[in-house]
Amino acid sequence: GGGGGSNTNNSFILGMRGTMNNNKRRQSSEMRFGGPDLTIKLAKRNGGLPHLCLDVKDGNSNAQSNNVSFSGTIGVHHAIPVRMMRVEELQYHVPPRLGMPDVQLALPKDRLLKPVVERLRTISPHVYIEGSMRGLLTLRIDGDGASIRTTFNKLIPIHEDCKTQNSQDENAPTNASQSQTQDFATCTVKVDSKKLHASLHWQGTLGMVKDITTAVLCLWENEMLVLDVTLNPDIGRFMYYVPVHYLSDDWT
Repeated sequence: GGGGGSNTNNSFILGMRGTMNNNKRRQSSEMRFGGPDLTIKLAKRNGGLPHLCLDVKDGNSNAQSNNVSFSGTIGVHHAIPVRMMRVEELQYHVPPRLGMPDVQLALPKDRLLKPVVERLRTISPHVYIEGSMRGLLTLRIDGDGASIRTTFNKLIPIHEDCKTQNSQDENAPTNASQSQTQDFATCTVKVDSKKLHASLHWQGTLGMVKDITTAVLCLWENEMLVLDVTLNPDIGRFMYYVPVHYLSDDWT
């Protein structure tokens, strides 16, 4: 088949610009309907260019836009420019396959990482992120003759779907003395400060209490950093995959 279509499963692969998609979503979110009819189709617009068209029609008498009520039939049409891709290209756009992370920490809702990373990126192109299942997260940069370290404590470690899940019960302390000497899993990754800052952009646009249910930082040594964010009230989730630089065993 031609274009990005698949004759076997009648599917298409589309690529959309994030900024364009966000604008359309903000525009459509300003108008709220009670049980609208939604039609999604792929069509050519603006000189034969492919567009993903969304048509919303509401015949109910009650509708609201910008806190102004009115009656009648309402129709909204959005045509989002897309780029057709072949099905064979899907492998280059799906999330990478990863095992269980070495460290998982729930980010605090009252202490944002974005302002810290924003300051650090002006000083160094790279940031070292050290996570511990003890509930500690440290952001560190090494500059010429100086080193800056910021630590977030009292974070909640997430053992579910983590490498520590299997060893948690086996190594569980039997008394208070063993609890104090228990070894906690740690992981250190090196990432580009600009990429890390871009992955935290949502902290400047979404409310951590009102809009976010959970935000989990996952670390894979020498593989990946992932931010897994669940929206409130469970309307969806998004994930950022940030590549890391390789660190040898004798890195300092």
